[in-house]
Amino acid sequence: MLTRIISGAVGVLILAAVLFFHDTMVLPIAVAAMIGIMLFELLRAVKLEKNLPILIASELCGISMPFIYNYFYRWHEEKKMDLTLAIADMDGAVTLVAFAVTLAGAFIIFVTWLRYHKEIRYEQVFFALAVMVLVPQAMSCIVRIHGCSPENGLFLLIMGLCGAWIADTGAYFSGVALGKHKLCPEISPKKTIEGFVGGILITGIVFAVAFCVREGFSAKTAAVAFVTGAVCAVVGTIGDLSASMVKRQIGFKDYGKIMPGHGGMMDRFDSVLFVLPTFYIFIELTGKV
Repeated sequence: MLTRIISGAVGVLILAAVLFFHDTMVLPIAVAAMIGIMLFELLRAVKLEKNLPILIASELCGISMPFIYNYFYRWHEEKKMDLTLAIADMDGAVTLVAFAVTLAGAFIIFVTWLRYHKEIRYEQVFFALAVMVLVPQAMSCIVRIHGCSPENGLFLLIMGLCGAWIADTGAYFSGVALGKHKLCPEISPKKTIEGFVGGILITGIVFAVAFCVREGFSAKTAAVAFVTGAVCAVVGTIGDLSASMVKRQIGFKDYGKIMPGHGGMMDRFDSVLFVLPTFYIFIELTGKV
């Protein structure tokens, strides 16, 4: 327990330092580092971490994404361009670059598969392709959420992360206090339906209060924020259960040991992978920038 507490405290301090320097290159560098570690943990789970072409292609593709998106926002900010118009152009050059990098990584993986087709199975290949797309794009939403609003970027980024972690904390305490019915006993024995509902409600309430304090109270703001928080809690739980299911099927207890007592980076950010893109879509659709 002491190891878990110390490890968690160190993690919080590192996160606080990154957020303190959020308006510098520290943010994309930190995101790239997390992506690199998460991809290695996932490739290790399917025994592909020793295949250097696949590992290098996946890692280079992954760690490049936060820098690609960060450059996009920085360039438009330096040029004093209308950020609203800039974001509308995301389907243009930047998206094309991100797609080209991902396609190049996929090409290398397929060529490697052809070379080592007797040792590598199709399940491993398509798993590698899936995580090479999902992890970098999802985690790069940290940069995209922060960059979409010069005034509210840090606040929105914190709320995006809270969408995953508050739900997890709320579900835990709700489950301890009220939990009687198992949610998915074969995948995650400790999760309960009561905890799941409690996490949804607590996250929705926290979001409603936070956005009303930030923007001023209105029924519309409170309702939209509550729904956003609730949806984030649901998708975060799905992300957590999905990662747990993968671990159970491959026989892993944890994805890694980088955080003693907590496991690997994937063990801490599994729900974040689903929450950040969802939150990014919500703030774009609702104009909460």
